Amino acid sequence: MRIAGVLIVLSAALCIAQRQKTSWRPEWDYRNEAERVNTRGCANLTLVLDNWKYAIMTQVKDLLLHDHNTVLPDYGRIQPLSEALRDLYKEFNSLKERLAELTTKFDGVEAFVDDVRLGRSPAPLRGEPRPPGSLPGEADGRLGFFVLVLKVKLPIIT
Repeated sequence: MRIAGVLIVLSAALCIAQRQKTSWRPEWDYRNEAERVNTRGCANLTLVLDNWKYAIMTQVKDLLLHDHNTVLPDYGRIQPLSEALRDLYKEFNSLKERLAELTTKFDGVEAFVDDVRLGRSPAPLRGEPRPPGSLPGEADGRLGFFVLVLKVKLPIIT
């Protein structure tokens, strides 16, 4: 019984010591510390970090521009990607050729629309000569002008 009493007293003493140790250490109050911060040191640190960022980005840019093989893999060795790039290049060239064809086709239409907008008599289509007097008002020696009025109903957006 005497040993049990000693163990109880010893455990009680350890519990009290533990409580005192945790209560002895207060929580960190960042507001008090923030008032004592040297802002000049923060500005210097920010400047150093900005300089490092600039130096690193400059080196990476130079590597990508002048020695990209050390940074990027050789895409020619990756067969599916190489084929996909080749197909994309072919498709782009075919679209470019088709755009050139459509541009040449619509040159005449564009000139016709410009003439109509300016109120001039459109030039006759190639291969189809118009007989004199075929345009309205041309028979009496003057050209007639047409006014086209379109009624457009726009939906009301609320």
